[in-house]
Amino acid sequence: MCGIFAYLNYNVTRERRYILEVLFNGLRRLEYRGYDSAGISIDSSDSDSDSPPLVFRQEGNIESLVKSVYQDVAATDLNLEESFSVHAGISHTRWATHGEPAPRNSHPQSSDAGNEFLVVHNGVITNYEVLKETLLRHGFTFESETDTEVIPKLAKFVFDKANEEGDQSVTFSQVVLEVIRHLEGAYALIFKSRHYPNELIACKRGSPLLLGVKDLEEEASAESSFSDAKFPSSNGQPKELFLSSDANALVEHTKKVLVIEDGEVVHIKDGGVSIYKFDQAKNNHGGTLSRPASVQRALSILEMEVEQINKGKYEHYMQKEIHEQPESLTTTMRGRLIRGGSCKAKTVLLGGLKDHLKTIRRSRRILFIGCGTSYNAALAARSILEELSGIPVTMEIASDLVDRQGPIYREDTAVFVSQSGETADTLLALEYALENGALCVGITNTVGSAIARHTHCGVHINAGCEIGVASTKAYTSQIVVMAMLALAIGGDTLSNQARREAIIDGLFDLPSKVKEVLKLDEEMKDLAKLLIAEQSLLVFGRGYNYATALEGALKVKEVALMHSEGILAGEMKHGPLALVDENLPIVVIATRDACFSKQQSVIQQLHARKGRLIVMCTEGDAASVSVGGSCRVIEVPQVADCLQPVINVVPLQLLAYHLTVLRGYNVDQPRNLAKSVTTQ
Repeated sequence: MCGIFAYLNYNVTRERRYILEVLFNGLRRLEYRGYDSAGISIDSSDSDSDSPPLVFRQEGNIESLVKSVYQDVAATDLNLEESFSVHAGISHTRWATHGEPAPRNSHPQSSDAGNEFLVVHNGVITNYEVLKETLLRHGFTFESETDTEVIPKLAKFVFDKANEEGDQSVTFSQVVLEVIRHLEGAYALIFKSRHYPNELIACKRGSPLLLGVKDLEEEASAESSFSDAKFPSSNGQPKELFLSSDANALVEHTKKVLVIEDGEVVHIKDGGVSIYKFDQAKNNHGGTLSRPASVQRALSILEMEVEQINKGKYEHYMQKEIHEQPESLTTTMRGRLIRGGSCKAKTVLLGGLKDHLKTIRRSRRILFIGCGTSYNAALAARSILEELSGIPVTMEIASDLVDRQGPIYREDTAVFVSQSGETADTLLALEYALENGALCVGITNTVGSAIARHTHCGVHINAGCEIGVASTKAYTSQIVVMAMLALAIGGDTLSNQARREAIIDGLFDLPSKVKEVLKLDEEMKDLAKLLIAEQSLLVFGRGYNYATALEGALKVKEVALMHSEGILAGEMKHGPLALVDENLPIVVIATRDACFSKQQSVIQQLHARKGRLIVMCTEGDAASVSVGGSCRVIEVPQVADCLQPVINVVPLQLLAYHLTVLRGYNVDQPRNLAKSVTTQ
């Protein structure tokens, strides 16, 4: 939700046109996060430091912003060829929380008409109304309905007050530290000010923010190496620095990054970077402006390539990511499955958990905690974890757990599942579980994410970069990781050896089976054509495939904007049966497992009420599930029952994709949704 991107060039000459394009392209890389308006700020002149920065804001997509900027440039005769040896530009994509999508509510938000202080913000300031009332009493006027506007105005108030008291040497970082002392809530912020030209300050609490460093002199040297990624200092060397909500906007410029931690204030000045650690509890004092001591941090190297964030031969990211699943599953399992010779047992090795397996096995219960697709993936793995470990497994939607303050004990193991590792509700649940002393395990797709950093141990799913808002390959990789988690926790007892080995064999074969089911692409496109005008869709599942029903319905709901509902087939007679008639399309998942005969009964009952059935079954079972040949049948390969959800969800992903394209909607950026939900 929301995207922040900033670009600062130091001792390297860049034209205004180049700077604009870097900012625009950074925003394009962040489009997938979800947004409804955008804005940028650049300097008006290199020669006049007193002239206010230029601010451009526009409702709609990035291209609307680009068009309006160049129209404004043409109308004002702004010189696009003007060069800057040092320049700091900021940009933002906004996902509306406070105030409708409109230029006045877009970012950057300003302190005043002269743009003395500018801020771009991702997150929510929960005490903004109190701050706004205070600022109104001091004569400030507000133009927007946002919570963000209080931040630059508070910065101006702090700066003006310091100058009135005779402190002419107040630094940018002192102003910002005083501002964030008053802020409550979650945020990632970048500050720009005409009083501190060519400086930027970034800080965060709860929302992701990264710093990217491109040292041009080092890169020109043949001796340059990623292994000695030095932290930037004020040494006069030409360099480019980037700030972003997401690594996707950085990788095309540099792989040297710093993941900014909660409570850190990053000050970029004269080509150097200073980091201050801000502690809210220790800094709630009045009096003169203070500055904590700087801290040392090391840069890390991004493990991703530019090719991962391009569409390649595909029309959409979602389409690409659906078809990447054979490769993403292979990568997820690489080095973690051990299938030795005839004398060697088949085992699973999860390095991130090995030091904690004994503790997990002694747990009183295991809690799976997640939101949306991640919750569904955990639900798909619950049964096999209970079966192999003998430990009760509880499912928790993160927001609900926090709302009701459900009991968590020291003897519990809490598993937090999140593709981004930054999901706001899941992070709050993690904080709650840590406070209660539970062992916390993270399952994420993002190295260095908040969940990866703050849990005791965990597993990266290694699904690769996922751009489409509707998760596809991350979902299937999450299920596979949690199946491997069940195998690792279950141990090598003789009683379940045959079962374990069958699952491990199934995992090895899974990528080839997914490749087979992807051949249903055209068949699912034909089915989508039949459903294009429908208003609603029901999906019935049971056992392992209740999660598949939920996830399939969620995908259709998310991207095709069609009402769809995943229903536990055992609950059919307790209400949902009333909806069944000859017009309502119903998908029934009836692949071979312990629930197959029960699903056959469900099909019979739906058929008796003239239900319009689409049945997913195991290859060769069409005759067993199609009553009188009246059902449309989707046949899929059979795998181990606990892995069948990976296979069964693929046709539903394809159906959702084709429905969306045929209905003319944006498949990669669904209406009102964001990829990474970093606000509550």
